[in-house]
Amino acid sequence: MSTRRRDPLLSNRFPSRPMTPSPRAAGPAVMAEVKVKPEVPDPVDIESRIIELCHQFPHGITDQVIQNDMPHMEAQQRAMAINRLLSMGQLDLLRSNAGLLYRIKESQNASKMKGSDNQEKLVYQIIEDAGNKGIWSRDIRYKSNLPLTEINKILKNLESKKLIKAVKSVAASKKKVYMLYNLQPDRSVTGGAWYSDQDFESEFVEVLNQQCFKFLQSKAEAARESKQNPMIQRNSSFASSHEVWKYICELGISKVELSMEDIETILNTLIYDGKVEMTIIAAKEGTVGSVDGQMKLYRAVSPLIQPTGLVRTPCGLCPVFDDCHEGGEISPSNCIYMTEWLEF
Repeated sequence: MSTRRRDPLLSNRFPSRPMTPSPRAAGPAVMAEVKVKPEVPDPVDIESRIIELCHQFPHGITDQVIQNDMPHMEAQQRAMAINRLLSMGQLDLLRSNAGLLYRIKESQNASKMKGSDNQEKLVYQIIEDAGNKGIWSRDIRYKSNLPLTEINKILKNLESKKLIKAVKSVAASKKKVYMLYNLQPDRSVTGGAWYSDQDFESEFVEVLNQQCFKFLQSKAEAARESKQNPMIQRNSSFASSHEVWKYICELGISKVELSMEDIETILNTLIYDGKVEMTIIAAKEGTVGSVDGQMKLYRAVSPLIQPTGLVRTPCGLCPVFDDCHEGGEISPSNCIYMTEWLEF
């Protein structure tokens, strides 16, 4: 993803200057108007999210998985939610080489389909296997070998029992996928924080991009002003994705809850633009922002020399260059980067 990318379908939603700022993002001039104070998470919401994670990872989840998914939550809140779920008999506590594992009780899943016929159980099992990415009714038909009319009847019945739900996919506006009722749809289905009502929020992404780069620039400037040796200056100019995420949350420029994965997506666009570089270091288990004993660090960079003419073209830095060919899904004739470059 590149910050210069513009979806042609959004030309009517985001006209040329002057434009009205997106309701989900605001520039520095109006930042005070949209500042949102973080709210204390509802214990019920925390418990529901833990149950969703257990459904997404049926073999069990560790405390680190919960912490990475909800980094804003305090350890005491997390412990209280887990203890309550254990006391209510909704989770099983297991031991493994990775430590303690929390897993949804199998009897809970079995009780949901009590009294259902074999066809309903088959459709439910197919939908459950699809996880939080969901499955299309046509694929259910292929896997079950049931008539489409019968499948539609079963789907309506399961929806009325609140065992499954239909979710619209950003990949196709008229396409609905089915998943278990208590699952949070995958980003590939909803588009994540970058979509609102299936529309890509380009202004929102642009504001986040600018603010992330501004934070890394301030870290680099502070390192240079420290007047220490070059190696110490370089090391102190790095910031973890957790630090950048915390800075964005404190700014209050987003009305949707952003995860560290969302921020890393924005940081990746800055890497593609040549404004930021990333390095990976080893980190102790349990360190905030670390995943599998590794931590990603980012810093703002300035090119020593101007890039050559070939690199300035969209093809010179295109991450999908090898997949680009005429007649394919990615081709020079429909490349928006090439169109913008030629117009410039």
